[in-house]
Amino acid sequence: MNNMHRLAFVVQKHRATALHYDFRLEIGGVLPSWSIPKGPSLDSRTKRLAMVTGDHELEYRHFEGITPGGKYGAGIVMIWDEGTYWPEIEVEKGVRHEVTDISEAEAVAVKSLKEGNLKFRLYGKKLQGSFALVKTKGLYGKDSWLMIKHRDEYCKEGYDAKDYDFSAVSGLSLEEILRKAP
Repeated sequence: MNNMHRLAFVVQKHRATALHYDFRLEIGGVLPSWSIPKGPSLDSRTKRLAMVTGDHELEYRHFEGITPGGKYGAGIVMIWDEGTYWPEIEVEKGVRHEVTDISEAEAVAVKSLKEGNLKFRLYGKKLQGSFALVKTKGLYGKDSWLMIKHRDEYCKEGYDAKDYDFSAVSGLSLEEILRKAP
């Protein structure tokens, strides 16, 4: 395994026009992003709607604070979870293999994203284990995907992101981040 560089992910809880969670994976030097209204889940029975948003620069994964009014995405941003990930390839039905060579991992992630079926293993502070982002066929609009938790040792029945309502970096809630803002 190449430990020199691992691919990053972040989930930023964002109170803008509506409260949602922005899930971002490092792919191709940027952070492709999906807005997940109800937040990610560790319950393998739950599929979460994930709407594509614009790519963000890699450095944005470290942002926690207030996006000023008048700007796109104005509101409070919390780093709800962060960590690293490796893409996975399915070697047979239900059996996935992590791609841990960084060059191969980048290529697999780019290809899987284009194909609309991205499997990956998260190593986060809150989210762990195997997931998939699957592009829907016409449901909810052309830029909609589903985030699905694969069955593994990290599944938690009834998991709700709202039950873990604190920053993975600062430990603060959205309201506390707002109060601390200059």
